[in-house]
Amino acid sequence: MNKFLPLIFVLLWSSAFVTTKPIVDNSDPFAALAFRFFIVALGFFIYCVYKNLSLKLNSRDFVQSFSSGVLFHGVYLGGVFFSISKGIPTGITALIVTMQPILTNALAGPFLKEHVGWKQWIGVALGFIGSALVLGVDIGGALPTIGIVASFIALISITSATLFQKKFSGNIPLPVSNTYQAAGGCFFHLIIILFFVDPFIEFNPSFLIAMGHQIFLVSFGAFTILMFLIKNNSASKTVTVFFLIPATSAVIAWIFLNEQLSLIDIFGFIVASLGVFIATRKS
Repeated sequence: MNKFLPLIFVLLWSSAFVTTKPIVDNSDPFAALAFRFFIVALGFFIYCVYKNLSLKLNSRDFVQSFSSGVLFHGVYLGGVFFSISKGIPTGITALIVTMQPILTNALAGPFLKEHVGWKQWIGVALGFIGSALVLGVDIGGALPTIGIVASFIALISITSATLFQKKFSGNIPLPVSNTYQAAGGCFFHLIIILFFVDPFIEFNPSFLIAMGHQIFLVSFGAFTILMFLIKNNSASKTVTVFFLIPATSAVIAWIFLNEQLSLIDIFGFIVASLGVFIATRKS
């Protein structure tokens, strides 16, 4: 079963890009994320109580879990949602964030003392090329600067969060860690909406369906799988599967939104998949 987890993660995480647009069309991005992670934190809390898992943590473990949540659920997702709400196409946002494996590979050596070999770097290069082919970024388009900046902040945040989680995650049960991480994300977005934005949410069917998808399939499903993969594999190899996300998102949009999927998209998907295979396969 474990060998299928990366595939399941990619499918679930990719689907989030399709449902982000309906959310930001019907709400302030930070209010939506505060609502989302309040529900997620409550859900994991109830699960921990049901399973008789102790929620008591020492100060070190609490700070690490809470801080990881601020980086993953707060700054990263806040940057992605804000970028899309400012008019940056989801594909371009996905491509910028997809550069994460490049940064992670570059930093995994000095920060985590992981060996990053030439095969991983070849895989990273192919993954990025394949993702760029799938997305077909329109360089000549007029894109809001603030949205591009937000996307790069999201990129730096998820890279930092991955390295932080790998270096400092201890033996805390995953549901307990997820509870405090979701609480950290909720806290971050509450601070933003209290001091910087005028929050609103329209609880219409489009918002509720999209939000339900992101809560149950992405936050409860994909994120839990990601934390498991980071804990049990090297950070540099784990994040390489992110290169499959833009291509997979394009396929999901083709199936459910009837968006066109060209031969270049298919070719890019194959190139990205080859890169992931090279970077993650055992020697």
